[in-house]
Amino acid sequence: MKLNPVISFALILLLAACNMPSSAPTSAPAEAAPAVEATSTPLEVAAPTETAVPPTSIPPTETFTPTIPAPTASPTSTPTEIPTVESLKATVTADLLSCRYGPGAEYLYLYGLNKGAKIELTGRAHGNNWVMVKGKNLCWVNAKFLEIQGDSQTLRATYPGEYELPESPYYAPPAVLSAERSGGSVTVKWTDVELRAGDEEDADMFIYIIEVWRCEGGQIVFDALASNYPEVTFVDEGGCAEPSHGRVFFQEKHGFAGPAEIPWP
Repeated sequence: MKLNPVISFALILLLAACNMPSSAPTSAPAEAAPAVEATSTPLEVAAPTETAVPPTSIPPTETFTPTIPAPTASPTSTPTEIPTVESLKATVTADLLSCRYGPGAEYLYLYGLNKGAKIELTGRAHGNNWVMVKGKNLCWVNAKFLEIQGDSQTLRATYPGEYELPESPYYAPPAVLSAERSGGSVTVKWTDVELRAGDEEDADMFIYIIEVWRCEGGQIVFDALASNYPEVTFVDEGGCAEPSHGRVFFQEKHGFAGPAEIPWP
């Protein structure tokens, strides 16, 4: 069947209208952002914009540094030498002061000095408080019974050394048999010497004088020990700058026999 040309034209217009796209409404929501496809490559983190300063250009911070003092030289063990004098004036303060042949209370007696006597001192013993008195016969007194014009330690140490005990013409010296140490003490033994009747100075005289320069408290101490028996024990410690030593005399009214040197243990 043939269509009318007018009807055919109308059908064409109608079909064209059905195929035209409609316009989007203005109130429609915006499209979602397209999804990002995940990859296996990690994302790079942006480096901080602040650049690190090299260590040499960092200003030092203020820190406390302790100051260590430089070591000082250790003092030497050499004692300071005291200037010596030839003599000192002194006055006796005891009522009667014994002046003896040696620097100790047990040596033979020479004469006595009254209180107020003016004397001259010309030496001292090394290691104790006894001083030598100038006179026709030299003798020794204890400095604690004197008023001395000066320091007795500035006198020369004349004993032992410059001064010698008067020698006995009648007796042979003793012989040291042994010297043994036990810790801080020393025992010395020697041969016995018999004193003949009439050769004693008095009833209280000791026949042996044992001179020892021993160490005590880090200092050398001089002791004139006395005994009527051929044996003596005394303290002798360690720690002194000079060695200890000693000797033994036999004493009778005419003088001293010896000395016999002690072989120090």
